[in-house]
Amino acid sequence: MRQTPLSGVFGVENAGHSWEGLQQAVDRAVGIIQSDPNKDRTDRIITRWLKRHLQRLGAEVHLDQLNSLVEDRDMLAENLENLVKKERLEGRQESDWRALEEKRKTVRHLLSFGVLSNDQIAVATGLSVDEIVKLRIEDKH
Repeated sequence: MRQTPLSGVFGVENAGHSWEGLQQAVDRAVGIIQSDPNKDRTDRIITRWLKRHLQRLGAEVHLDQLNSLVEDRDMLAENLENLVKKERLEGRQESDWRALEEKRKTVRHLLSFGVLSNDQIAVATGLSVDEIVKLRIEDKH
């Protein structure tokens, strides 16, 4: 299969939902640009398209300084890497939040029996006694 600037664009578009996959597709596009006889023009066009594409994807990367995929490849890679780290952190935070909500749901369920002490519920759920007391008060209101 012949590698053309258009195949590089399709590669980026079809990179999926992974920012790492997107970076690999961008690297392939850079290779295609470098071997293109009109590399400067092709670089400008694909760089402009990529900036718009990333904005449509909702990527919160700083692309104002990006003028050339070939010359600014490292800057783009760093931005995408930071985006991956940020998304992973947000994913962990969301997971932690869901786990905490599940524990609170369990506490409310245990409180509804009315037979366990705050200390017993704290041991069973891993939440602090203060959190158990707070949930007990919230449920009374």
